[in-house]
Amino acid sequence: MQKPAARRLGNTDNSKAPVVLITGASSGIGKACAEYLAAKGFIVYGASRKPVGEAGVRRLQADVTQAASVAGAVAAVMAEQGRIDVLINNAGMGIGGAIELATPDEIIRQMDTNFMGTVNMCAAVVPHMRAARCGRIINISSLAGSMGIPYQGFYSASKFAVEGYSEALSMELHPFGVKVSVVEPGDFSTGFTGHRIVSEATLNDPDYGARFKKCLRIIEKEERGGSRPVKLARKLYRIIRARHPKFRYRVGVPLQIIFTKAKAVVPSRGHQALLRLFYGVRR
Repeated sequence: MQKPAARRLGNTDNSKAPVVLITGASSGIGKACAEYLAAKGFIVYGASRKPVGEAGVRRLQADVTQAASVAGAVAAVMAEQGRIDVLINNAGMGIGGAIELATPDEIIRQMDTNFMGTVNMCAAVVPHMRAARCGRIINISSLAGSMGIPYQGFYSASKFAVEGYSEALSMELHPFGVKVSVVEPGDFSTGFTGHRIVSEATLNDPDYGARFKKCLRIIEKEERGGSRPVKLARKLYRIIRARHPKFRYRVGVPLQIIFTKAKAVVPSRGHQALLRLFYGVRR
């Protein structure tokens, strides 16, 4: 039997396993992370719109874009456990296409899921952590949240929003012993690729169409050849167990991480030129 994990989360009873709530837990990275943490002895609640069975994970139905749904899910965990020690905001989706041709519905759907979903979850969980003077919030961003990716403009925008929101939240919650971290995954081999919504308007556009198709092939190739989700699960475990976690972590293929870090030292004109070359966005 797996030994319960110690709660190294503050001045609390360390004999109890941490209670973890993770969103987007029905597939991909979320599913892998939920199962991994459960196997490590954590009490894990996996939230998703259509919850499915995961080994050792307690299923929880919640739509992160709906504040009432989120509030109900959080209330259910609090009723059963009396606390939430770790919140992992992982739910997300992607829409590919030219920024110019994105419809209002596509933009709203992208931002509601990736950004407002994080906001809604934090709004429901933070009061409990603040009252307990203890807790960890881990917001899953992306390497695309530190640099804009062509034809993934609103996906990048949603992750940039998560980054800025998390920076402010971290400072505001610091006096109450609640620690906030952002994790920026690179490409991981999951079902995210197959579930991406592709803009038909962009595919059929005489100016954007060919370039978009070429760029999308590159993106999908990199994703399918990306890291295994368990790599991120191990990182989350170490973040939760850390006494003094960092604010930002990057996880993925080393070359992608190096390229992201280079943005801080390479002139912006040169960095964008490299991105255009990589993604085939040329004249």
